[in-house]
Amino acid sequence: MDMKSIIMGLIFALMWSSAFTSARVIVEYAPPLTALALRFLISGLIGVGLASALGQSMRLTRRQWIGVVIFGICQNALYLGLNFVAMQTVAASLAAIIASTMPLLVALAGWLVFGTRVKPLGLAGLIAGIVGVAMIMGARVQGGVDLFGLGLCVLGVISLTVATMAVLGASSGGNVLMIVGLQMLVGSAVLWAPALMLEDLIVTWNWQLIVAFIYTTLVPGLAATLVWFLLVGRIGAVRASTFHFLNPFFGVFIAALLLNEQVGSLDIIGVAVIAAGILAVQLSKQT
Repeated sequence: MDMKSIIMGLIFALMWSSAFTSARVIVEYAPPLTALALRFLISGLIGVGLASALGQSMRLTRRQWIGVVIFGICQNALYLGLNFVAMQTVAASLAAIIASTMPLLVALAGWLVFGTRVKPLGLAGLIAGIVGVAMIMGARVQGGVDLFGLGLCVLGVISLTVATMAVLGASSGGNVLMIVGLQMLVGSAVLWAPALMLEDLIVTWNWQLIVAFIYTTLVPGLAATLVWFLLVGRIGAVRASTFHFLNPFFGVFIAALLLNEQVGSLDIIGVAVIAAGILAVQLSKQT
């Protein structure tokens, strides 16, 4: 892996992990589904506009269109929609930790559902990941975490796992920025119906909301997704996914730094164990 790929991976992990903190700020002052639908609409229009200006086409392959639809529904509408609703009552650090287990769930699903062979290092990583999650969940449940919000986060990461497994290879064939923009527009279209039916448009306007919304629209929303697709196209999905082991660290650190969220000793140990498990699973695929 060359230095450019490493830098891209680090930038992606940092941007992706910061999304939970900015989302926590947004849902404190605005209805979550409405804010997310608007974010995707803006990000998608910007992405499609820039792609068109760069000469990229909407003439995608059948596999790319399938990836756009599945990714737009499973990641954007379901995964992020569920997480935005959950973060009205769940800490950003906990949401980030749960979401970061996606590589472990992908490996587990491949093993249990598709019969993919798992090497001893990968199996050890899966066990470590489960142990780490159990440590954090046990501590948070005892601390009085909202179980409904926790359940939404779990459903969200399952949706993200499905999206990840379904769109492997969707970035091939070019038109990457166009694909990113289109899958965001799909997510926006799916979210508007429940947002309009279930939410009251009550917004507390302040600089925190404005800054968080602009940041989450441009950085985790558009830039991080683009970097991820480019990274996958550059080094492959397996090697790119190795950088997910940084997400638990970054997610907890950013939430503690900017939101002053309390992090206990079991959280720190659990995050380290999960990160080690993710790294072990990804390294086992490369050997």
